[in-house]
Amino acid sequence: MSSYLITCTPAHGHVMPLLQIARHLLSRGHEVSFLTSIRYADRVVATGARFIPLPEEADVDLDDADGAFPERVGLTGPAALRFDMSNLFVRPGAAQLAAVRAELAERRIDAVLTEPLFVGGALLQLLPEHERPPVVVLGIFPLGARSKDAAPFGLGVTPMPGPIGRLRNAMLRTVAERAIFGGIQREADEMARRETGRDLGGFVLDWAGRADAYVQFTVPEFEYPRSDLPETVHFAGPLPAPASTVALPDWWADLDGTRPVIHVTQGTIANSDFGQLVEPTITALAASGSLVVVSTGGRPVDTLPADLPPNVRVAEYLPYDRLLPLVDVLVTNGGYGGVQQALAHGVPIVVAGQTEDKVEVAARIGWSGVGINLRATTVAPTQVGRAVERVLADSAYRTHAERIGAAMRESDAWSALDGVLDELASRWALS
Repeated sequence: MSSYLITCTPAHGHVMPLLQIARHLLSRGHEVSFLTSIRYADRVVATGARFIPLPEEADVDLDDADGAFPERVGLTGPAALRFDMSNLFVRPGAAQLAAVRAELAERRIDAVLTEPLFVGGALLQLLPEHERPPVVVLGIFPLGARSKDAAPFGLGVTPMPGPIGRLRNAMLRTVAERAIFGGIQREADEMARRETGRDLGGFVLDWAGRADAYVQFTVPEFEYPRSDLPETVHFAGPLPAPASTVALPDWWADLDGTRPVIHVTQGTIANSDFGQLVEPTITALAASGSLVVVSTGGRPVDTLPADLPPNVRVAEYLPYDRLLPLVDVLVTNGGYGGVQQALAHGVPIVVAGQTEDKVEVAARIGWSGVGINLRATTVAPTQVGRAVERVLADSAYRTHAERIGAAMRESDAWSALDGVLDELASRWALS
């Protein structure tokens, strides 16, 4: 039996998949401690893990970043990216590291499992190996490992083959690291020197590729090819979709296969404005022969207009394990977990998401051929309507989705994760 510490920034999309990992480790008889916001204490305790609260100075509410930082409202483009990287992720890093160090001083920890935006993990892996356990990054977002074959993470730029592509990537990397994020990098390096005596060792958004292990929860077919992929990166396949306990809505029998089913969602967090994607999709498909199935992601159904077209069905939550096998096209803002679930069922995608990691998810959807990237956050009905029609009409999208889905169904995320942890334990025992 091993003892693991899971660390996570306070955001719903980060915490939920890591809770799933905690449950798996507990099911194998391991001890699990979970460091995150007090807001998630009940969810952590419900898994059986030991809850550890983040220090107040690191407990930033990423689910309501505008509320936590009113000065963030209205920022766009590079200014918004710089603000978020500094205030939401880099500055909490020192307090995150302090909390991890306190836990390491109190009990034996065999490995620290973290996600790529927990900067305290980046600081921890700078310490000498004899002063810390191995650091394992859990890839619950698109792969962020630095590569000469890929543009810098966060730009949403797809690969360009050959020497010209590598030259382009190098130029973009220079712009990103020195111009767009130069100040953020200096801030991160200064913090690292204060806390560990060393600078960060590379670009702050690339740190996960320098960790002791990086378990990426997808298949290689949904990632950009990298000739210089670090040996520490392990593709595990997507996290298994948990069996849903959501009750079926009273209209479920309408999903009888007599007409195409288009499912549209903005997830559970970025759903404060249905005018971005859900309402344009409803408008675009009102006169179509499709059934439009909407999930509000927990918001009240009456948040949507009362006079919905007759081909629309709405629920706050839907059982994805039962819904996705019936869906012909997913329209989404690009949440990584939902996209992975859809692809595992061979469902093609129309995506409109350009914030946070969604810009990278959207780019991979377009690049891999599994769907259409609208390259926007807010879309017009004509945009999304034409994209859905195109995906329905062109079987190539479903063919690509089914190809990647087949690879996902052949993968075993839990076995891959267990293997990495076992190998690290053996290597650390010999060091």
